[in-house]
Order: sequence, then C-alpha cells, then structure tokens
Amino acid sequence: MSEALSVDPELEGLSGPLPEWFRQAMAVPRESGRVDVDGCAIHTLRWGDPEAPGVVMVHGFLAHARCFAFIAPLLAGRFHVVAYDVSGYGDSGVREHYDDATRAREMLAVAEAAGMDRAGSPPAIVAHSYGAPLAMGAIERLGEHFGGLIACDVLMHRPERLRAFRAGMAVKGSTLSRTPVRRTYPDLQTALSRFRLAPPQPVDNPFLLEYLARHSVTSREGGWTWKFDPQCFVDDGRDDAWWIEQPKRFARLAARKAFVYGEQSLLFDADTASYLRELGVGDIPIVEIPGARHHLMLDRPREFAAALGEILDAWRRDDGAWAPGDPGPGPVNPR
Repeated sequence: MSEALSVDPELEGLSGPLPEWFRQAMAVPRESGRVDVDGCAIHTLRWGDPEAPGVVMVHGFLAHARCFAFIAPLLAGRFHVVAYDVSGYGDSGVREHYDDATRAREMLAVAEAAGMDRAGSPPAIVAHSYGAPLAMGAIERLGEHFGGLIACDVLMHRPERLRAFRAGMAVKGSTLSRTPVRRTYPDLQTALSRFRLAPPQPVDNPFLLEYLARHSVTSREGGWTWKFDPQCFVDDGRDDAWWIEQPKRFARLAARKAFVYGEQSLLFDADTASYLRELGVGDIPIVEIPGARHHLMLDRPREFAAALGEILDAWRRDDGAWAPGDPGPGPVNPR
C-alpha cells in the first residue's frame, strides 16, 4: 500500500536559507508506502515512472531512507527509484534479530512491491556505506533479481590499514566502535543537538544535516529518542576479519558493479581503489567525487547524483532496460 506524500511540510522548521535545487528536488512527486516482510513493516519512498529502469537505494549504518530523499528526485526523470528504511532503522518496524538473509529478502520485497520485477529487467542497487555489504548479500543470494550494484563509500581498506582505522575509531570512542545508548531527551531541539554523523565529519550543507536529524528522532515515552533499534548494533556489529573480507567479496561479486567515493573520505581512497584493482574487480567505474567526504549526499549532493546517473545511463541498453551480463563501461575515473 502506498500514498502520495506531500513533501512541503518536510521543509518546515529547517533553519537557514534553502537553495532552490533542494526545494525543487523535494517538490518532485513521490509516494510513501509499507511492505510486509516476514511480519515486519518496511517503510519505502518511491519516485519516477514505474516503466523506467528500476533503482533500489539502500542507506548505511544508523541512517534511513531520507538520506536519498534529495538524491532520488534528481534521477527520477529517467529512472524508477525506491529508497527504504532497513528493518530496525527509520520508520520501518523492528525484529527480534537481524540477519543478512532477512536483509536480502527485504531488498527483493521492496523492489517487487514497486513493480520493478515487471519492468523488463532487474533493478540496479545503489548502496551507501554499510548498505553495500547488505546489497552484496542480496546479490549473492538472489542475484538474478538484481541488475548490478553501485557501492558508495564503504569501508574497504587494505587489511593493515583497516585494522589501524578501526583501532583509531575505538580510541576516539566513535559510535562505529561501540553500541550507543538510545537516550531520551526532554524536547526535540535537545535531541537534534545530539545528532552526530558516524564517522564524524564537517558538513558543507547544514540544512541537509538538519533534515536527516529531524527524521532520525521520534516522540516516545515522554520525550524524544532515536528511531534505531539497539538490537541492530548487536546483530550488525562486525569484527576486523569481516571487514577485511569485504574488498575480496566485492571483487568476486558476480554482477555488474561500480564504486563511488568521496575525495576526502576516511573509509575509501585512491589506494583502496588500487587495492580493488589488484584483487581483480576488472575495468569497472571507480568514481571520485571532488570535495566530498564519506557522507557524499551531504557534501556534494548534486555531483553525487550526477555520478550515479552517469553510471546508470551507461548500464542501459538503447531500449531503456539494463543490459544483464554486460560488463559495463570502463572506469570513469580510473585509479
């Protein structure tokens, strides 16, 4: 079930001037819906023509679908896009436990509910940060249902660099290295003031950070608290060995693939791109977004959307469908 969503109220309360591109993006028609997956309601947002090639967008750890709410509209003129809250996050329901097989079924159910299985070819996946390993799991299990993966700034260093990075985050007390407490705050403004990015970084567009923060909290038990389910940190927490495996996993993934990362990211850089080449990813697009950090959509939203669109356009056949089995274009920005 879905319903047309009025987006103008979502702009209320945002401080500072809002640029015209953002207002126009948020005014693009979209639908909000829910899909039941194993008894859990998964919240979705959908843009574009259902007859156009499909794109499923998957957020990262601690995030939610609205990190794509101002990116998807920039692609909706030529793609059918759906973003969703992974169970335990955002406005989706919670589970007793979270596992990769269930995450894969959620991804497929979201695509099918949007009618992407009837569009002539399977949808591509755009996944940011921790969403990329979830997307890889979906392709590993259900590969015939997906047309490829654009992984966006996920942690993929060489083993020695990865261990050093994770050790440094633990020393700094980052949310990435510990299970946070879902505290309750007396009012909305106090809750918003406690919103932090993980990993920490400055943000060039504070109105986008505020927008994400406002959709990361909810009124509950006499106050305001985070929407995430703390059990996610228990089930989704991974050790060094698991993260060390991710570049190798990406390299051997039997699907069309590409990578987009921020020039100033702490999680992926030119050396990591070289490492992926050494692992045998092939002549895939590896695109650097100048001036961006890990949270690409906050730093360079329009450039990020343009890079995604360039890759997705190159993946389409002349008739507008994905070309299954085609290795795709050469690297847009080889490293």
